[in-house]
Amino acid sequence: MAGRFKRIWKRFREGQWRKSLLGDLVVRLVKEKPLGLIGAIIVLVLLFVGVFADFLAPFGFNKIHLRDTFDPPTIKYLLGTDNMGRDLLSRIVYGARISMYVGLGASVIASFLATVIGLVSGYFGGKIDLVVQRFVDAWMSFPPMFIILAVMAILGPGLIQVIVVLGVLYGIGSSRIVRSAVIGVKENAYVEAARSVGIRKIWILVRHILPNVTAPIIVLFTLVMGASIIAEASISFLGFGIPPPTPSWGGMLSGSGRQFMLTAPWMALWPGLALAIVVFGVNMLGDAVRDILDPRLRGSSGRYGGVVQEDERKKKRFRSLRFALNGNDKNN
Repeated sequence: MAGRFKRIWKRFREGQWRKSLLGDLVVRLVKEKPLGLIGAIIVLVLLFVGVFADFLAPFGFNKIHLRDTFDPPTIKYLLGTDNMGRDLLSRIVYGARISMYVGLGASVIASFLATVIGLVSGYFGGKIDLVVQRFVDAWMSFPPMFIILAVMAILGPGLIQVIVVLGVLYGIGSSRIVRSAVIGVKENAYVEAARSVGIRKIWILVRHILPNVTAPIIVLFTLVMGASIIAEASISFLGFGIPPPTPSWGGMLSGSGRQFMLTAPWMALWPGLALAIVVFGVNMLGDAVRDILDPRLRGSSGRYGGVVQEDERKKKRFRSLRFALNGNDKNN
């Protein structure tokens, strides 16, 4: 294990991971984006807490201690208890699992939907693109919260309903990002060559178009994750999201947290702080990934910024060497 770790660290220091998109992203995130690295750590902690919530929580999320209602933070209850004597630390830990489910589930659905719509609309163009984009325009003309509340009122509150609604909502609206990337790629020479030899359109989309629009899809995934977590907290705060007693950070802020905010401020403080930290981390990670992968934000270097910078360094060394040789010739 130690030898494997040393080999991985050696590859990281030598920049060998730059050969892949993920390796390039990790290396440049560590070296160039400290806030993005902090965001990545926060996201990893969220995933860890969500997966191992059963082992990390000191009590069950709905275990009631009637003798310990409204207890402030103590050694036994590190974050205090609520009006029913439930441990707030345990409920926040289980609430991280809900946020993980919502963030990852909605991001997967939104990314898949945006990819399919963007690929079809951007590649085929013409009437197909016209019809699809008019539908997207009509969908985006409605306020997002209006769509969420209307659909949740019909389907009823629940975790699956929240994930599906948020995924579809952000997926349709975000399809324009993928469509723009596809339009910029489909006119390249390798796509024209694939068409000329008679390759089927589905294989062109999968093997030639999709790999070259991976970067905006990754950025879309990270941005939708943070938006989904805050949207779930918002609709749970309004009573249309995750039904009690399942702990949701938004629901904890809405019910007893708002009712007893003056007498027991820790009931609203800790869920709100957890929500703010997680959303901050996800947004910082999303911004860092966007800055790394978007060439317009890096002086048109984008993913291959390391290659461009290396070329510039070679040119500078060549100019300095030529200047030194010319100087020696003149002296002679």
